[in-house]
Amino acid sequence: MTYCCAIKTNAGMVFLSDSRTNAGVDQISTFRKMLIYERPGDRFMVMLSAGNLSVSQSVREILQDEAIKDSETGDPVTIWNARSMFDAVRVLGSAVRHVNHRDGAALRHAGLEFNVSLIFGGQIGDEPMRLFMVYSAGNFIEATTETPFFQIGESKYGKPVLDRVITPQTPLDEAAKCALVSMDSTLNSNLSVGLPLDMVVYEAGKLQSDRVVCIDHDNPYYRMLHSTWTERLRQVFDGIEAPQWNGGKTNIPLRVASSRHPAIKKITSPRERLI
Repeated sequence: MTYCCAIKTNAGMVFLSDSRTNAGVDQISTFRKMLIYERPGDRFMVMLSAGNLSVSQSVREILQDEAIKDSETGDPVTIWNARSMFDAVRVLGSAVRHVNHRDGAALRHAGLEFNVSLIFGGQIGDEPMRLFMVYSAGNFIEATTETPFFQIGESKYGKPVLDRVITPQTPLDEAAKCALVSMDSTLNSNLSVGLPLDMVVYEAGKLQSDRVVCIDHDNPYYRMLHSTWTERLRQVFDGIEAPQWNGGKTNIPLRVASSRHPAIKKITSPRERLI
């Protein structure tokens, strides 16, 4: 399993991925899930992958040479000459279908699903930044102002903080911090996600980035974030009043009658039924 997330705000984009791959508790390996495609001044694109490792590695390799036809001229379109991120993600979708056509039947014959999930985002030329999530069929959806982030892999543990913090107006450094908290929450709850992490932060309009870092156990900022987040969560938890059950003094009672639903009925004998 893995966990990757990408955030798009007005100020830029954040991409973060772990590097753990496991085929059982005794077969844990490190494979990086992020690729950066950059031609300074022209285009900047990042791809994150999750799912079957053999499939995602095949897609990554084929993507370098994959081409679709331009609907107007018939010329080949690749990720390196695409005029928009939409065309570039269409090339990625074609690469996914290419691998499925080549390997899908053999995988299914072996009892395996053709399973890959991808996040693909960036900026080409003067076009605004765009962020997409690509599915196993090669189809895709695009991030919107209502949903400015995508997750793939083991996403449930890291989603709450993203839901509460991320908006299009979130400053880029805060988005990066939020992504790391999201990853830390996932690392803390799921052993199939692990360090090191790969992170890239892209500032809108730059068409290149030097904010690329590999984060391991010794990274001072990550160690600080992990300990601070744990400590502050505990402080918030301790600051919430515990429920009072036996007439304790409180202005916020828990045991009050619901205006819409009665309390659940107890079964006290073998002959009683709920209905």
